Amino acid sequence: MSSYSSLLKTPGVARIIAAQLTARFPFGMLSLAFLLHIERIHHSYGAAGLVLGAMSIGQAIAGPMTSRLMGVLGMRTVLWTTLALCSAAVAAIGVFVMPIPLTMAVAFFAGLSMPPIQPAVRTIYPKMVNSRQLTPLFSLDASAQEIIWIAGPVAITFVSTQIGTVEGVLMSVAIMLLGGAWFISSPEVGRVRIPRSKRRFGVVLARPPVLLATVVGFLLIGSCAAVEAGVVANFGEGSPFAGIVLAIWSLGSLVGGLAFGHIPIGPWATARRMLIVFVGVVISTFMLWSWWGLSLSLIIAGLGIAPALAVLFAIVSASVKFSDTAEAYGWVGTGQLIGAALGSALAGFLIDAHGPVGAFWVAGAFALVGFLVPALAWRVHPDLRGRDASPIPDTEPVPVQPS
Repeated sequence: MSSYSSLLKTPGVARIIAAQLTARFPFGMLSLAFLLHIERIHHSYGAAGLVLGAMSIGQAIAGPMTSRLMGVLGMRTVLWTTLALCSAAVAAIGVFVMPIPLTMAVAFFAGLSMPPIQPAVRTIYPKMVNSRQLTPLFSLDASAQEIIWIAGPVAITFVSTQIGTVEGVLMSVAIMLLGGAWFISSPEVGRVRIPRSKRRFGVVLARPPVLLATVVGFLLIGSCAAVEAGVVANFGEGSPFAGIVLAIWSLGSLVGGLAFGHIPIGPWATARRMLIVFVGVVISTFMLWSWWGLSLSLIIAGLGIAPALAVLFAIVSASVKFSDTAEAYGWVGTGQLIGAALGSALAGFLIDAHGPVGAFWVAGAFALVGFLVPALAWRVHPDLRGRDASPIPDTEPVPVQPS
C-alpha cells in the first residue's frame, strides 16, 4: 500500500484520477439506465440489449478514431466536441419515446460521440510519474474505476426504480457534463501534447501485445456485460437487490486490484487473472436463488477483473511508441465495447428464452475463452518483471556534422 500512498502524493495524480473517475461515472450508469428504461417502455430485455449493443458498437467504431484525432486536433478540442454531442443524444433517448430502430440509431450516435476519456488519461499517466511508478498507477486506476461500478449501479437502480427511468437517464447526462468539464479543464490535459503518429491508422493493432489486450478485453467485458444483464433480470426491475449485488461484485474487483497490483507481470499474468473470473462466474450460475450467495460468488469473479485490466493497460503501454498510445488504447477500448455489445445482446436474448441463467451461460463462455486465449498466447505476452512499462520514446534522426 505504500506504493499507492506515494503515488497519490505525486503532484496532480490524485486530482486527475478523481476528475477522470467523475467524467466516466456515467459509464457505470448508462447500461443499467437504458436497460431499465427500454424494458419499461417496450417490455423486452432483448430490445434493451439491442439498444445497448448499438451504443457499444458506435463507441467501438469511434474509439480508435477519436483517440487518434487527439494527436491531430488536441485533446481538449476532441473532448469538448464529443462531450456536447454525446450528452444531447443520451438525453434524447431518455426524454423521447421512440420505436426501437430509431432508439438504436440515436444510441449508435451516442456511442460514436462518446468522449475518449479513458485513452486520454492512459496517455497522460506516463508523463505524470516515473517509470517505476507506472505499473502501480495502472493498477490503482483499474481498482479505483471500480468505484464507478460500485456506486453507479446502486445510484441508477435507486433513482430509476424509486423515482423514474427518465430521471435516471437525465441524471447520467448531468454527471457526464459536470465530470467531463472537470476532467477537460484539468491542467494535466492542457499540458500533455500527443505527437502526431507517423504510422498508418490501424497499424498499431498488428503489434501482438496490443492485439492480445484487445481480444482479452473483448472477452472480459463481454462476460461482465452478460453478468450485469443477468443480475438485473434475476431480481427484476423493481428490486434494489440488483444494484446491491452489482456493487458488491465491483467491490471484489476493487479489493483484487489493490491486493494484487504489486505482483510483477509475467507471461502468464493475464491467464491467471482470467481463470479467477471464470471460476467465479461458474459458481454464480448455481447461486441465482440467493442475493447473498450470488454476491459471494461474484466477489470471487471480481477479484480477477481489475488485476486483469491493469495487466492489459501495462502490456500495451510497454509495447508501443508514445505517439501511438492513444490509438492503441482506443483499439483496446473498441474490443471491450464490442464485447459489451455482444455480451449484452446475447444475454438479453437468452434471458428471454431461458431466464436469468441464460445470461450466466453467456458470461461463463466469454470468461472461459478469455482464459484460454492468453494461456495459448503466453509466448507473445510481454514479461514485465523488472522492466519499465513506459511507452517506447518517439525518436527523430539527429543530423551529425562531420568532424
